Amino acid sequence: MATTVHSSSTTTLIDGKAPPRQSAVATSSQCVTLPSLPPPSLQQQNRAWKPTAYCRKLARNVAAMATGEASPEVASTDLPELIKPIQDAWDKVEDKYAVSSLAVAGVVLLWGSTGMISAIDRLPLIPGVLELVGIGYTGWFAYKNLVFKPDREALIEKIKCTYKDIIGSSS
Repeated sequence: MATTVHSSSTTTLIDGKAPPRQSAVATSSQCVTLPSLPPPSLQQQNRAWKPTAYCRKLARNVAAMATGEASPEVASTDLPELIKPIQDAWDKVEDKYAVSSLAVAGVVLLWGSTGMISAIDRLPLIPGVLELVGIGYTGWFAYKNLVFKPDREALIEKIKCTYKDIIGSSS
């Protein structure tokens, strides 16, 4: 490590190497310099070639596609297997505008409700009160519908009836 110490009148050489030239910037009464870094290793130089080779390959593929030539390096993906059922379902939809509007409205509603819940959660007393209400309602529902066997059977029958109404099956 080459280190030089500059004083006001002389320069002292520490390890036998010549001191570097002083720059135009004013130096303090003592200045310590560090050696320069070694050149980059061979592994770092190889890393720099990989992106360049990839870019060349990509440019060759784009040129081949633009000219209409078949390029053996273009890899096929498995996306059509995933997209095919979605495209089939979308083709069956008669009113695409209404479905798109409902999807956008659902996303906006979800975003708005998360904002509202986070705002309520920041209030000092409301989250605790809502938690107590939820615990109380859960206890009441369990007592009313789950504790006694006739009530459980009535609840199961009501759930099956509601499921049939939603699905539309008549079995």
